[in-house]
Amino acid sequence: MNLAHMLLRTARRLPGAPAVIERDRTQLDYARLADRVLRLASALHSRLAQQPGARVALVMKNNAAYVELLYACWAAGLAAIPVNVKLHPREVAFILDDAGATACFVTDDVDTVAVAAARASQTSTTFIDVDSADYRKLFDSAPGEIADVLQDAVAWLFYTSGTTGKPKGVMLTHANLLAAALNYLADVDHAAPGEHLLHAAPMSHGSGLYIVPNVAAGCTQLIPASRGFDVAEIDTLLALAAGTKFFAAPTMVMRLVEGMRGEASSLKSIIYGGGPMYVSDALRALERFGPRLTQIYGQGESPMTITVLTPADHVDDHDGQRMHRLASVGRAQTGIEIEIFDEGDRRLPDGRIGEVCVRGATVMRGYLNNPQATATTLAGGWLHTGDLGRLDAHGYLTLVDRSKDLVISGGSNIYPREVEEVLLRHPSVREIAVIGEPDREWGEALVAVISLREGAVADIAALEALCLEHLARFKRPKRYVFVDDLPKNAAGKVLKRELRERIGGR
Repeated sequence: MNLAHMLLRTARRLPGAPAVIERDRTQLDYARLADRVLRLASALHSRLAQQPGARVALVMKNNAAYVELLYACWAAGLAAIPVNVKLHPREVAFILDDAGATACFVTDDVDTVAVAAARASQTSTTFIDVDSADYRKLFDSAPGEIADVLQDAVAWLFYTSGTTGKPKGVMLTHANLLAAALNYLADVDHAAPGEHLLHAAPMSHGSGLYIVPNVAAGCTQLIPASRGFDVAEIDTLLALAAGTKFFAAPTMVMRLVEGMRGEASSLKSIIYGGGPMYVSDALRALERFGPRLTQIYGQGESPMTITVLTPADHVDDHDGQRMHRLASVGRAQTGIEIEIFDEGDRRLPDGRIGEVCVRGATVMRGYLNNPQATATTLAGGWLHTGDLGRLDAHGYLTLVDRSKDLVISGGSNIYPREVEEVLLRHPSVREIAVIGEPDREWGEALVAVISLREGAVADIAALEALCLEHLARFKRPKRYVFVDDLPKNAAGKVLKRELRERIGGR
């Protein structure tokens, strides 16, 4: 089933219901949204020469165009590539090259000249600003028909860094996203017409994935005027928009706890994930918002869909285990299997720590152009998450570490190897290890631990400049620590766990 049929189904049922509101800019009802999607799908074929199976990049801040472009890509039989707008132009260029994208929709904050200059491929890509006349002209096309697609046709190509820091294209199919939508409606949020999905987090990630179930249910997509996360604006919106729910990283939740002044009477739920939520913070959020918190756990390869900790789980203490549940990420969502495997892919009993492995209809088809990584990650028919955790007797999953050394700061994934390779370009740096340390605001903060060459002097400004040249801003270390030597094992591998203990509290 093409996901675009879910939009048309809602448009037939609720043609006059508000579908998209971009505060102070755009308002579309479902009938108009469906018409614009079909016109845009037709233009993707006739004017931009996008053939079925082609990949279209969306490098944009949150806006109304995101919704219509996603569904237009699907209606045309294309794969959408939502890209984090904060990425460095070189990172965006790599994604366009790897995906072979010949069309890319942007907002005016994207430096398309720098992206084009960084391309390694000879593929020509048409860039269109969604606030431009060129974009508006696309809607002059006559409405087209929804393309027939196979269930395993790629709908969403999500680029996530691997353990080496090189981005990998996660292929999420129409069947994957349909299963994820059904999981959301069954386990996370019983959505209904009249409710609002507020996009305060990036639509290129989890917030955007939640468009699908909420369109199917006839809810309104609400995009703030800031096109992002602003505590004062959310405070105002929660006084106006009934039945509001939104996805947020834990750091965003705590900023709301500390900064909101209103009563949030219209708040239906905050769905949080993408990083650790400390129990003490969860308790503070529950005191502020009441039983309106839902936690989810997932990763790009099975996005937002592995486990859920329901509002009832947050508050229920009938068995004296509430604190234990709050420290977990919940239980498997409907139709998802979770097992804890040892290094030989043997199942471990409850309470034992091992790798979290998952299977179900939400698990990706594989990585684009990377059969070796696909075979490794999906070995034995299970998604090997790289996360370490344990299951209890009731099926609650507690994460204890990440075997891939992933650092999650402010809900964004940062792979240390990528940062290390950039900083090693500085001639004064002899050795480096990048690690995460607990941070109350960001969840985790990136720390660069550096051993300098003999006679070299620490120059943080130069290191910062190097990061700014090659990395997105959110990937820069928050702190630099200079040491004589890095701790290593007999094989010469840096012992990052020991390093964390050594620099703790400094």
